[in-house]
Amino acid sequence: MPRKSKKTEEIKHDEAPANAVILGAGEVVDQPITETLETNYMPYAMSVIMSRAIPEIDGFKPSHRKLLYTMYKMGLLNGARIKSANIVGRTMQLNPHGDAAIYETMVRLSKGNETLLHPYVDSKGNFGKAYSRNMAFAASRYTEAKLEAISNELFRDIDKDTVDFVDNYDASMLEPTLLPVTFPSVLVNANTGIAVGMASSICSFNLAEVCETTIELIKNEDHIVADTLKAPDFIGGGLLIYNREEMEEIYRTGRGGFKVRAKYSFDKSNNCIDITQIPPTTTTEIIIDKIIEKVKAGSIKEISDIRDETDKRGLKITIDLKRGTDPDKLMNKLYKMTSLEDTFSCNFNVLVASVPRVMGVKELLTEWIAFRTECVNRRVYFELSKAKDKLHLLEGLQKILLDIDKAIKIIRQTDEESEVVPNLMIGFGIDKIQAEYVAEIKLRHLNREYILKRTKDIEQLRADIEDMENILSSRSRVKKIIISELQEVVKKYDQPRRTEIIYSSDIVEEQVVEEIPDYAVNLFFTREGYFKKITPLSLRMGGVQKLKEGDEIISSVEAKNSAELLFWTNQHQVYKSRANEFDDTKASVLGDYVASKLSMDTDETARFMSVLNEYKGYMIFVFENGKVAKVDISCYETKNNRKKLIKAFSDASELVNAVYIKEDCEIVIKSSSGRYLLLNTGAIAPKTTKNTLGVKVMTLKKGHRVISAEPYSDGRFAKPSRYRTKSLPAAGATLSAEDEGVQVQLTL
Repeated sequence: MPRKSKKTEEIKHDEAPANAVILGAGEVVDQPITETLETNYMPYAMSVIMSRAIPEIDGFKPSHRKLLYTMYKMGLLNGARIKSANIVGRTMQLNPHGDAAIYETMVRLSKGNETLLHPYVDSKGNFGKAYSRNMAFAASRYTEAKLEAISNELFRDIDKDTVDFVDNYDASMLEPTLLPVTFPSVLVNANTGIAVGMASSICSFNLAEVCETTIELIKNEDHIVADTLKAPDFIGGGLLIYNREEMEEIYRTGRGGFKVRAKYSFDKSNNCIDITQIPPTTTTEIIIDKIIEKVKAGSIKEISDIRDETDKRGLKITIDLKRGTDPDKLMNKLYKMTSLEDTFSCNFNVLVASVPRVMGVKELLTEWIAFRTECVNRRVYFELSKAKDKLHLLEGLQKILLDIDKAIKIIRQTDEESEVVPNLMIGFGIDKIQAEYVAEIKLRHLNREYILKRTKDIEQLRADIEDMENILSSRSRVKKIIISELQEVVKKYDQPRRTEIIYSSDIVEEQVVEEIPDYAVNLFFTREGYFKKITPLSLRMGGVQKLKEGDEIISSVEAKNSAELLFWTNQHQVYKSRANEFDDTKASVLGDYVASKLSMDTDETARFMSVLNEYKGYMIFVFENGKVAKVDISCYETKNNRKKLIKAFSDASELVNAVYIKEDCEIVIKSSSGRYLLLNTGAIAPKTTKNTLGVKVMTLKKGHRVISAEPYSDGRFAKPSRYRTKSLPAAGATLSAEDEGVQVQLTL
């Protein structure tokens, strides 16, 4: 519920009427949550979306653009490298953030960091590595940088009004709203960002393939993108698992994912695997840590050692193998169990005209073509205006050529300086701009040779102006210019594909079976939720079972180390585990507290344990209200190895016991009134709904309930028929004198 709003106004003391309420510093005012969101949160959200996290059609976020433009204005396209700290300081004129954030932006754009397929910053020094979280970049005072050669394509003709300029944050200088890139950089280099309520994740593509695809789309709007744009390409290489249908879906919608796996080689002489390329979504540390975890857990036995041998030559993870290990089979296992094979999720979200849009590759390139067309038109119009102005001046100078002596005479006979320009206008029939230009010519240039040299380009200018006007009126001419620029970019900066394409149909999928050491164990579970796994030898050598005060063992099972464990909790859930996931222990220790071991919810504890080797049989749930539910155990089998299942059994009544049976048998149910019922589970129909309410099997007197249920063992009752019934539900029977003696003996 929103809090009630109190109408208050901030009024200056000198303007406040006698009955006005003046807000003091720190005074808390009630405000509806909707108003708070609208006035406080929405501006922040819009700022993150529009000015921080989402790239624009030129392929850059504002932080990238401000940094690169600053470096361009510093003359770092052709000059020598300078200290990064200097660049960061100058960038603060455009980017109102701390130096750390600006420097980190430059690091990601640098060649040394190996984040981009075509880096824009030529770096010297330690700029870290994108594939390693431990290889951190050095401080800005130690590193140097300048712009890479490809950055020329970002700023070509930027001074010819190709893009709009706006004031920076303090209106002290101008900055471009976009960069007039001559190639679709938005697809050439990877870009990711998380905004508010949306995100962007754009993979990188090969420069030549992107430019070729763009050229084909300019020529033919119906061109099929997948024919020329093979697949994404990453600076880290790797093996991309290609599926034509999935890739076309990404190209069409801008959403989807594809898998990239590491590239490796086998060193036979040293019996080791060298991993030299990894997916772009992971790091060497994550991979090594995961492999070590699997080795310690016993899931992988073929590895004797693993180490990071990355050096100046590049990434390298070395895995030493045990004798007789098949390297290809091991790598297939590692692909399944670690991030050596990972999925890159695409979300081509780009700002177009200040509106975030998720677009497919074709739509994105179409928008870039429109953007580049506008840049070319603006450049041609700018050059046309300059040419017309120059022609206008030269035409005035040409008229002076007719009579230079007359021009000199007019200037000499003019008494006042302010009258020189008007007299020249009258004397030669030229306008004020032309007269100003003539009047500013130096005396040494008032000769026929100079004037002839200055006016000989008039015909060429007229031809150029006609040509530029033709370009502005012809879409085909503009398209040809864009195509020629794209071809020039490919010729200068093309590089071979780094990421190798492999087809999903060629990959042999091998089912990775986790090898579990299988040996006999004794499993114990206590009423307080403690679990012990003890080997028979340790159990024979051990002493008395150590238990928490007041605790008791309620389940003891002889099983194998590979057995499945189901723990039923007080919150009607079941947690699945394996015996091998628990450490072997001794009778003299408390054991593992299951709730902590399996990360159960708050206030959740394990109440009962079931042990099984395969999902065949039934779970029998006995409730206090006299109902029994019989659920096929296969209902709890999961294909994706989920560890937790909700609504595992009915919550309509308190659970007395959960018993796993392989086949129908008899169970003994006891009520608080002292009655016993011998129930054959075959009389109850099995259900496939886990939280079924069950069927009534025992009638209870008011105030009484079922207090125990357990499988029947021969010899427990002298006359078992006394407690059986032909129809359900039944009240059961009290113990006979003979059975009372048997029960006492059993208890003793």
